[in-house]
Amino acid sequence: MFMRDELWQIEKNRQIAENIYEMRLAGNTDQIKNPGQFINILIEDKFLRRPISIASWDSRGITIVYKAVGEGTAILKNMKEGNTLKAMCPLGNGYDMDLIPEEAVLAGGGMGAAPVYALAEKLVQAGKTPKVILGFKNEEEAFFSERFEKLGVDLQIKTGGIVTELIEEGSYVCSCGPLPMLEAACRKAADGQFSFEERMGCGFGACMGCVCKQRLGEKRICKDGPVFRKEEISWQTQK
Repeated sequence: MFMRDELWQIEKNRQIAENIYEMRLAGNTDQIKNPGQFINILIEDKFLRRPISIASWDSRGITIVYKAVGEGTAILKNMKEGNTLKAMCPLGNGYDMDLIPEEAVLAGGGMGAAPVYALAEKLVQAGKTPKVILGFKNEEEAFFSERFEKLGVDLQIKTGGIVTELIEEGSYVCSCGPLPMLEAACRKAADGQFSFEERMGCGFGACMGCVCKQRLGEKRICKDGPVFRKEEISWQTQK
């Protein structure tokens, strides 16, 4: 599918934790199919776009959560309601909800909590009640706990430690977070789906800037992923 930029209008842009911001964007969401897909934002005077996971969506727009850590995201945090952005959306494959059982464990580390929220929200809407495990560097950077609680899921939060300690061996796990966390979660899981965080160029597979080797050959994280099933992943090639 040919991807092009569309205009998104900022309806809300506010700080929700230490260096963490939530932005609501109004725009066309007809093509969004799966939690775990992302938006790739064009920022003025910056060569690389900023890929950011979709934390929630409805018929009017999307919510994203981002961490202000560099010049690009510093520009984002200073944008006002009514401003517009150019971005491609949706990109990536997202989680395959048809494969996720009732007793699944959803594990999010850091900013990975945002796409995990999107997944939890859609699973609850489908009548499932997954267990959710979130890990944050510290309490100041934790976000969305109240929103997860409102979903009625079994929620556990760990700060400053190893979040994968809370995952039971043999679980079906859906996870998003830093690479060491993904590897630990994948090794404990009997099966599951794992979303890779990666710097990207184009965001839709043309530049080959985010290629990684998997068991079935080279895969583009932006196009073939960012979500991969357990049997696809070769951790020896991720080092």
